Amino acid sequence: MSSLPTLNTIAKYLAGEFENKEQALSEPAWYVNLRMWQRPVPLFQEDSVTLFAEQANVLNIEQPYRQRIMRITASTVQAEFKAQFYMFKSPSAWRGAGVDYTLLNALTPEQLDILPGCALMVNTEILAQNKYKFIAKPIPDTHCTFNYAGNTVEVSLGFEATEKEFFSYDKGIDIETRKATWGAILGPYRYTKLQQY
Repeated sequence: MSSLPTLNTIAKYLAGEFENKEQALSEPAWYVNLRMWQRPVPLFQEDSVTLFAEQANVLNIEQPYRQRIMRITASTVQAEFKAQFYMFKSPSAWRGAGVDYTLLNALTPEQLDILPGCALMVNTEILAQNKYKFIAKPIPDTHCTFNYAGNTVEVSLGFEATEKEFFSYDKGIDIETRKATWGAILGPYRYTKLQQY
């Protein structure tokens, strides 16, 4: 019997409501206090697990943003798992689904656009028996770029997840200077899981 985790394990670790309150209090000049929701959705169930994600500044919790879909598949050539990102054709239609997950009942693949360069290879570190850390890094020689509000946007993606924590390395990249402009510029956003979904 393999000691490696399954799709169900990574889905359990990634699903939940998260907050980086402790980090924001200790380093307020660099980190905003964010709430993040990652909810399982019944899409692409034939070969993967899929999560809806969005986040909000705790001071404006009723104005969530960065709605996205992450689809995890198993056993790629480059890694144990692959995380593929999708964007919504109409992001505002799904705003608030992190809290009001009933909105996701109407979600279909036709409402999404795959983001070909926005994928991560995910490998596993075994911490103890049945305890893991999932480490997601960009696939070499790829760039996550897409059009949003008439502009070309580039994002550098990455995360680490344990059973109770989620570290986000996501940051915006200036296409001309190649420098980070927002997000995890000085290190990851360190979220603690508040609730398991």
